[in-house]
This record gives sequence, C-alpha cells and structure tokens, in this order.
Amino acid sequence: MKRIFQLAVIALTMGALAACGGKKDEAAQAAANTNKTPERVKVMKMESQRISKVVELSSTLEGYETMNISPSIQGHIEHIYVQVGSRVSKGSLLVRMEQNSLNTAKINLNSTKTEFDRIAALKESGNISQQIFDQTKAGYDQLCENVRFLEENTFVKAQFSGIISAKNYEDGEMYTGAPILSLTQINMLKALINVPESYFPLVKTGMKVDIKSDIYPDQTFHGTIEIVYPTIDPSTHTFQCKVKIPNSGEKIRPGMYVRTSMGLGEIDAIVVPYQAVLKLTGSNDRYVFVNNEGKARRVSVTLGQRFDDQIEIVPVVAGDIKEGDELVITGQARLVDGAELDVVE
Repeated sequence: MKRIFQLAVIALTMGALAACGGKKDEAAQAAANTNKTPERVKVMKMESQRISKVVELSSTLEGYETMNISPSIQGHIEHIYVQVGSRVSKGSLLVRMEQNSLNTAKINLNSTKTEFDRIAALKESGNISQQIFDQTKAGYDQLCENVRFLEENTFVKAQFSGIISAKNYEDGEMYTGAPILSLTQINMLKALINVPESYFPLVKTGMKVDIKSDIYPDQTFHGTIEIVYPTIDPSTHTFQCKVKIPNSGEKIRPGMYVRTSMGLGEIDAIVVPYQAVLKLTGSNDRYVFVNNEGKARRVSVTLGQRFDDQIEIVPVVAGDIKEGDELVITGQARLVDGAELDVVE
C-alpha cells in the first residue's frame, strides 16, 4: 500500500511540473509574438494608367522551313550531290541511294503491266469477269505506288529552296536512320515569341513586329504575326506567336538572338516606381509586396514597359494585384511574406 501511495505522489508531482512547463512555454511563445516589431513601410495605392503599349520580347530566329533529309528506306548511300553551305532550289537532286530495291520493283511492274494489258483486252471483249479484272488492276496499282515510293526515297530531292545546314554521311556509307542532310530556308525566317497571357485579347494575326539584332544595331527588320496559338501555357502563363520575317538580303540568319517589339495601341496598365520591384536572388523572377490588411503579401510579377523611373507590372497569376491595392514602396527589402506592417505616411 505504501508503495502505491509513493507512486501516486510521484505521478501527481510530474503532472504539476508538466503543467507548469506547458504554461511557461505558452507564455514564452506569447511574449515572443508580442515582441515582434512590425516593419515600418510606406505604401501607395496602385492606379491604372492609359499608356501606348509596346511589348518587347526576345527570341531566337529559325528557318521558316527546315527539313531533315531522311529517306524511308535503309541501304547504302551511292552519292550525295551537295555539301554544307550549298544553295539548292526546289526539286534539286540531293541524295541517290542504292537502287537494288527500285530496279527489282520496276521489273515486277513491267511484268505485271503486260499481264494487266492482256486482262484489260479480254475484259473489253467480255471474256473474263469483272472480279478478275479488278484483282489484276489492284495488284498493278499497288506496284505502281511502290515504284513511286522507292523512286522518291532513292532519288531524294529538295522540297523547297534553301541552304544545306548539316551533312552527316559520306558516299558509300550505310544509312541507318539519322538524317543524311539538313535543309534550311533562310530567305524567309520565323521567330516564336512567348507573350504574357494578359495581352492575349490584344494580339491579332497580321500585326506588325519590329526585329532588332545587336549585330546590326542601326537596322530594324520587319515581320508579321502569322499564327496566334490558341492555348496558354499553365507553367509560364504565356501564349506563343509565330512571326514570319522576310529576309531577302539574308543579313539575319537562323540561330541569331533578336529582340522583337510590337505595338498594341493604348491600354490600361498598372505603372509603379521601379525600385518597388524586387528580384529573386539567383534568378530573374520579379516580385512586389502589397499591404494585405496589415500584413505583407508577396506577389510575383513580370515587367512590362519602362517609363524613366516607372515601370509597368503584370501579375504572373491574373488577379493577384488590382487597381486600389496598396503597394509597398519603402521598406520592402526587409519584408517576408506574412510580415506585420506598420504603415507610415
């Protein structure tokens, strides 16, 4: 009995100590929370402004058409008629593959044509059935198609005018499936640009685009939006446009880095002080802080057009910021998401 009494006393003592400890922890946490000093910041209300909108985006030029010369038949390469840098016209012969399969197919076709002509004559005189004629004709048509296919893939021709940009084999080598040549069109180029989703209603097919390259700093090239792709990329919140760029002088080339700009007319945009926008260390991601009922809320943005010390901002997620929200313009460098704010005049 004495032993049981001692254990009960120990248990009660430990419970009391635990309760006291818990109260001390809660008190310490409360004190810590009380001692948090709100960050002193200045804010400004964001208002939309009417601006003449010009969107500037970077891209890399591509040949308007690019074709890998890859015949649909295996075998040895008898002869390649071009080298890297060769200019070719549409229909020019580029590659001749070994001709064994083609020659065999032609022999079979000639034999079948003789049989087909005989059957056709008998059909005219009514000496054979329609079924026999149809079967013979189907076999003949199939051999004709096979010869056409083998000719196209034995004597490989250019499908458009351009320049040979790569050569991966030499005469006599076994073709194994990798492209023998690459043909690129350079008198007409294209650029694929990724436009922020907020501009989707404003971008239309046929809009003019100016293109500039650092290689030709005093010259502007011109293109036209040919395709506005109909979907938005959910990871980047951008949509793609295909720009067609005439290049008759061939001064710009596929692979060049360029800057594109297109006017979208006058639009309503949110323009803020440039110093209010912060940059994430180690990346090019930009963000701002807004006052959310006394707490800092971080909002990812993309930068638009700059006007001296002001810059247009567009939220990465539509609706994250809007006219009337309070933007932190002083003290934002010390903030973290959710920090308490002490807004001063």
